[in-house]
Amino acid sequence: MTWRAAVITLYPEMFPGPLGVSLAGRALADGVWALSTVALRDFGIGRHRAVDDTPAGGGPGMVLRVDVLARAVDAARSAHPGLPVIAMTPRGPRATQARVRALAAGPGAILLCGRFEGMDERIFAARAVEPLCVADIVLSGGEVAAIALLDACVRLLPGVMGAAPSGVEESFETGLLEYPHYTRPLSFEGHGIPEVLRSGNHAQIEAWRRARAESDTRAWRPDLWEAHLRQMPPSAPQPEGAAASEQVRGEKR
Repeated sequence: MTWRAAVITLYPEMFPGPLGVSLAGRALADGVWALSTVALRDFGIGRHRAVDDTPAGGGPGMVLRVDVLARAVDAARSAHPGLPVIAMTPRGPRATQARVRALAAGPGAILLCGRFEGMDERIFAARAVEPLCVADIVLSGGEVAAIALLDACVRLLPGVMGAAPSGVEESFETGLLEYPHYTRPLSFEGHGIPEVLRSGNHAQIEAWRRARAESDTRAWRPDLWEAHLRQMPPSAPQPEGAAASEQVRGEKR
């Protein structure tokens, strides 16, 4: 069954954009997934199709109106029944690879793109809309975030990636960052490839990759490392560096 995506946006011309090339573009052309847009302006108010108004309580900027948003969501749901509606907003919880996998395993998604100062909060009470943030940054609108989320989902669809393990041995899949990669040339400006990767000993290579995934996660993403330690059963042997993390926690306390 074709995985379906619909994007509610003020700028439908931004799609498919990057999703029309490379893996996602080929999958779109082959019918692995389908993409449509819902123009938010079509549901605007009055002769000028207004979609926003000044924020209650004062302040800069404009806010997308809840009645406009609700009509657009209702229309998208009517055209694509059964799809979850996800609002791209920095006020939502941060997206995870687990959430992406769950979406990719479903029938698709309707993505609601914010603009200006954001959306009237009442849309989340009036309609079943899930807020989601792709990163702890603020963008000009939700379209770029929607493209990122769709790309993350589409690449996981069956047949999109050439090698199935490509979607498994990656950052976040096991709670850790992925190990580093190397290729030719063997030496570049005095920097070589780790000897173990040229040894042909697959057990040693796997151990090295696991150790680097752990050490890099601990160094670059301590939040992921702490979560990884918490998820380990008490009887499991501590991963490399776990004792150091415990010592750091003790110092912080």
